[in-house]
Amino acid sequence: MQLKKGLFAFMLFIVSFAIIKVFSFSFENRQPDSNSHATENVNFVKAIQLPQNMDFAGEKVPLNMYDVAERMDRELTVNVYWQSQTILFIKRANRWFPIIEPILKKYNIPNDFKYLAIAESGMMNAVSPAGATGFWQLLEAPAKQYGLLINDEVDERYNVEKSTEAACKYLLEANTAFGSWTMAAASYNMGITGLRRQVESQKQSNYYNLYLNEETARYIFRLMALKEVFEHPARYNFKLRKKDLYPAIPVTKMIVDSGISNMADFAAMYKVSYKTLKLFNPWMRQPKLINKERRRFTIQLPDVDFNYERYLERMGIEDSIAAE
Repeated sequence: MQLKKGLFAFMLFIVSFAIIKVFSFSFENRQPDSNSHATENVNFVKAIQLPQNMDFAGEKVPLNMYDVAERMDRELTVNVYWQSQTILFIKRANRWFPIIEPILKKYNIPNDFKYLAIAESGMMNAVSPAGATGFWQLLEAPAKQYGLLINDEVDERYNVEKSTEAACKYLLEANTAFGSWTMAAASYNMGITGLRRQVESQKQSNYYNLYLNEETARYIFRLMALKEVFEHPARYNFKLRKKDLYPAIPVTKMIVDSGISNMADFAAMYKVSYKTLKLFNPWMRQPKLINKERRRFTIQLPDVDFNYERYLERMGIEDSIAAE
């Protein structure tokens, strides 16, 4: 009896030892060899390397100043690693930059100011808690000052072309006031009066030497971060095909100088839905247009022969990168 118990205990020991050795061997073989290159394929999150030289609207950024370099690093890091937002910006820009850029050129505004429309609204007809509206986030009083019509029926801050012209008029005034496009951009965030007050109290006229509220202090750096990513997408691991971008949809324009009693009926006359009419003319704020003053308004409708699926197929033929 004693012999059987001893034999059983011995067998149990041998089995347990074997199991432990098997698991130990398996575990050891799963560990990366410290002398091997097994970790080379791991995708690390890397710190952003700042470019050696940067400028906004032709005005050099003093990256040799430690606080300027760190503020630039912050905004570039945020925009590079907030990939979902930045990808949407790149997609929308393909539709809207061709509309915005010629207007900037018409008013002799540097092309870099197109990024202001992204920083302000993400190129959407947004409305802020303070009531700033549209791509360029214009408040009602200055919008009217720069020629936009705003009433119960119409709000031209929602019209991309007209609101871009209003923004250009403001920027020209601001550049004249400060003698600097960088300062003009900063004033777009805090106003000409507010920025002039800081210039006078701090006795500094250079944006990079001013102590400003956090929003305005970050503003120019966000514009430059967007510019850097847009101009060098591959450098920051953004890869979009042409078919990934939102297309510029061709439109037919018509002049209306009378009232429209029912927008849905008007849309049906041109074989489009009320939704489509609103999407292409967001400045019309009511389901009708009385137009007592008989003003001339331009209404846009998508061309009937534009087909989104055919567009994607055509873009798909080219597997090239959208921007480099």
